Amino acid sequence: MPNSPSVARSTATSLVSLICVLALLHFGREVLEPIVLASILSLIIAPLIRSLRRFGLGRITATFSAVLFVAAGLVGIGVILASQLVSVTTEIPQYRAAIQSKLAMVRQITERPFAHIEAEMKAVSSNNFPAAEPATPNERVLPAGQSQPVPVVIRTPQPSTTETITRLLSSISGPVGEAFLVFVLLIFILLDHESLRDRAIRLTGQSEVGRTIKALGDATEGVSRFFFSQFLVNTAFAIIVSIALWAVGVPHAFLFGTLSGLLRFIPYLGALIAGGMITLFVAAIDPGWTLAIVCMSFFGATEVLVANWVEPKVYGHSSGLSPLAVMVSALFWGALWGPIGLLLSTPLTLCLVVAGRHVSALEPITILFADTPNVDEAHRFFHRLLAADTDAIVTDAQVFLRKFSFAKYCDHILIPGLSLGAHDFENGLLEKTQQNKIRATIATLAETVSQGSYGDNKNRKRHSVSVLDANVGAHLRQMRKKRLGRWQGSLNVPSRSVVLCAGFESERDDLLSELFVMALREVNIDARSFSFGDHQEDPGADGANIVSTVFITYPLASTLTEWIPIVQELRSNLPHALIVTIRLFAEENLAEQSVVNKHVDMVLRSFEEGLAFVAPDRAPLH
Repeated sequence: MPNSPSVARSTATSLVSLICVLALLHFGREVLEPIVLASILSLIIAPLIRSLRRFGLGRITATFSAVLFVAAGLVGIGVILASQLVSVTTEIPQYRAAIQSKLAMVRQITERPFAHIEAEMKAVSSNNFPAAEPATPNERVLPAGQSQPVPVVIRTPQPSTTETITRLLSSISGPVGEAFLVFVLLIFILLDHESLRDRAIRLTGQSEVGRTIKALGDATEGVSRFFFSQFLVNTAFAIIVSIALWAVGVPHAFLFGTLSGLLRFIPYLGALIAGGMITLFVAAIDPGWTLAIVCMSFFGATEVLVANWVEPKVYGHSSGLSPLAVMVSALFWGALWGPIGLLLSTPLTLCLVVAGRHVSALEPITILFADTPNVDEAHRFFHRLLAADTDAIVTDAQVFLRKFSFAKYCDHILIPGLSLGAHDFENGLLEKTQQNKIRATIATLAETVSQGSYGDNKNRKRHSVSVLDANVGAHLRQMRKKRLGRWQGSLNVPSRSVVLCAGFESERDDLLSELFVMALREVNIDARSFSFGDHQEDPGADGANIVSTVFITYPLASTLTEWIPIVQELRSNLPHALIVTIRLFAEENLAEQSVVNKHVDMVLRSFEEGLAFVAPDRAPLH
């Protein structure tokens, strides 16, 4: 393989680059954290600044007004929460005895089964082995004339007031200093926002200006939409929890409700922490367990409802991330940057996903973490076809056919999906067993959806196929002949009421003919099919007058010379019928349309056009 050394070098280079990036993120945490946090906050505040500028404020005035408004809100919430926390800490000694007794009760309940098992095991072992004499751990035999030494106890001196204040200030100065640094960086980033955008555009080059501007706009809109939606959901969650706790008489209900809303910004883990805090506090203030169980059940039910129903409706699609991506990003950034990483995990991953839509190097991140894998229905059908996931294919088809016609399903999903594997199928790159599974899946799908061709599509039920010929189209034709008899129906029908679908005796032509017959029969058109050279299906001259249109499969480039005389023969045998062909753009290696146009009355582009050509005033039966 001549390209293997270059591929190996490219892989090695990518691996080294990835390691360098991870090392930079880890060891540069103290520098990168405030910059990233300020950048994310700038994306969130940017829409507010734009709204203020619409009212006539200047750029600098709008920037400082927006920052001060957000800072005042955060400080106000922080002061209220701090006062509530101080009140709770002063009341904790009152509940210490209750907490200790309930913890002992929980410990006893949890340890009792294990203690019982241990006792049983000791009883069994004592019957098999002689019991040893009990020994006192601290008992020690001393020589005559010596006394037991006195144990030495080291006592830590109580810290002075100055030491306590110094320690408190040192513990506060770290978070306060970081917050001040983020605040300053945020102001400079917002003031220099347009300049930073121009610099990013210059870095990518003038040829990528449109793509860069679009990427920056998508990132700004995506992060802003996500955080705004999350803010609304978490605020509503906090209000509901606060009202519920207040209604059952829990003190400091506002504090715990607000903490629940704030902690929900941390994916998954925040809700668990909030629920544990509320349950522990309620268990401490209530002499029994009823109130704690009620609050825990209510909190859990509300969280499940919000997480599984409200969030997908409100911002499940706004985040642009799959649920698994949110969890993986939380684990990654949490392990890399700690609590700040947990808080920033979703917006950081969202920015990478948006960038991956425009930067080829980051495209794998978009494929793995985006809410949709960027795979259309045809590709998904082909993947399930290779996996022989017949149930999923049939279920998706039934859902699709409740809204649209079978012709549209063939045009947009079935035929494009089959064309994806046509090359591998024709060249024998698929194993025989896999080919048989694919044929069986197609036949099962066709037989299942055909059950609704004469009635309500909603009542379609899966029809399993046990015996299948190598030719799927021929198999489907035989199934229809078993139901309708020879010539797939009576010849005693009105003149020019039958539509024929014809093609070569090949798997491709037979399948396309049968699929189009199904699409026509779905709207109650008397459609039938036959293969060239099959004289058993030739009704003779008596049946020529009942045919109005012949849909002949579009020829491949390799079969054009054989196709032309057959069309000419059809023209002479059915002089009053229109001869139409459908050129499906999902197929490859087709004959030149300029040559085909000379031998047919019309060339259509899809099954839907063919359906409209035959029955312009009819609609699928739904």
